[in-house]
Amino acid sequence: MKTVLAFDFGASTGRAIKAVFDGEKITYEEIHRFDNIPKEVDGHVCHDVDMIFGEIKAAIEKAGKIDSIAFDTWGVDYALLDKDGNIIHEPFHYRDERTKDALAKAFEKITPDELYKETGNQIMSLNTLFQLISDDNLGKADKLLFMPDLFGYLLTGKKVCEMTIASTSQMLDMKEKVFSKKILDIFGIKEDLFPEICESATINGDYNGVPVISVAGHDTQCAVAAMPTDSENAAFLSCGTWSLIGCELDEPVMTSQSNALELSNEMGANGKINFLKNISGLWLIQETRRDLAKTDRKYSYNELEMMARESEKFRSFIDPDAPELSAHGNLPDKIKAYCQSTGQPVPETIGQIVRCIYESLALKYRLALEQISECTGKKFDVLHLMGGGTKDGFLCELASQSLGIPVIAGPVEATALGNIVLQLIALGEIETIAQGRKIIAETEKVKTFNEERTPDWDEAFGRFCEIIKK
Repeated sequence: MKTVLAFDFGASTGRAIKAVFDGEKITYEEIHRFDNIPKEVDGHVCHDVDMIFGEIKAAIEKAGKIDSIAFDTWGVDYALLDKDGNIIHEPFHYRDERTKDALAKAFEKITPDELYKETGNQIMSLNTLFQLISDDNLGKADKLLFMPDLFGYLLTGKKVCEMTIASTSQMLDMKEKVFSKKILDIFGIKEDLFPEICESATINGDYNGVPVISVAGHDTQCAVAAMPTDSENAAFLSCGTWSLIGCELDEPVMTSQSNALELSNEMGANGKINFLKNISGLWLIQETRRDLAKTDRKYSYNELEMMARESEKFRSFIDPDAPELSAHGNLPDKIKAYCQSTGQPVPETIGQIVRCIYESLALKYRLALEQISECTGKKFDVLHLMGGGTKDGFLCELASQSLGIPVIAGPVEATALGNIVLQLIALGEIETIAQGRKIIAETEKVKTFNEERTPDWDEAFGRFCEIIKK
């Protein structure tokens, strides 16, 4: 019997999950949770590392006797360390606006197509490469640690670079699985900035005698590791603050077509390539709720869903990834402005705003899966929707209606379960991810949404595609 502690940190919340494996099944409970609220430092949005590390210590204290610890987090963000191992500046948040001109700056040195063919990542200004070339502290840095590796380092003093989190950076050569010397040279980034790359499920040091394990540092890859199937015809959707939708492949797809379609290749914990699209997710609902609360209109998520259900179908749409909708603040007004600028009816009620978000996400999922099918030749017969989005029945229903295939929602705790399984692999309790997936499939509750795709969905999809081109 083994007891492990999985830290799952999202961009909005942090949690500690304590799990016990008895040789046949995994039982687990959330023992600690906190709000991961960014702070402003010198006019920039940053992560509060001291606060987060305090919460880590509190959770470890609560956990009692455990056999290992591991972290997974959101992708792309990092800390720079000086030669003494101290953090030079609070880690910047990927939503900080210092990268707004980074793409134009980068493309003075390399074309988007060349960059994509070298790294395979969907080109987004929040990616680590673009953050680094916008970071005035780069010249002072001795080492870079991605966020899950940073928290491991704070416990163990050991600097490592886990493969899956490195693959979100726009700097990893996806074929050779090393940082691209070509890209680093072009942008004047020294090769030894990065610690040695390690595989998922590797023990890297200890904290008070407890092994600290590098699992899949990127939370999406932890979630995919917990997908309760090995079917080649299954697509996945890791749905939380972000929506990451895609499939597993044996080799990366890094063509001009996949670049134009903004599709990304990331390393999975099992060595496969996760070919996916990053889409803004439930952050749009979360941010809308926060903005409404600032004006004393406080609603639960369930109340927002009910208002959306009662609102008119297919009234107006947004591109969930429109740049003007990506920053904090006044999101309802930004959505109204987007609809007005694209010649659509402007949402007038809270229900109309929230329904607009829900339907736009569901339609963007269809567009993404059609693009992935176009690039891979794969035809998907089921979507496994995992993570916090599984608790949102309305989104699951709309996704099934939009895609025209069953949506299997669950497990809710996919990310934490992937983290747990990878710890158990490192400890020698489980042999493979496939075995871990089988254990999860046999013990976790899932719900199937098998909705009909009616003709009005096809008409709405056509309108949506035209609107987001504007």
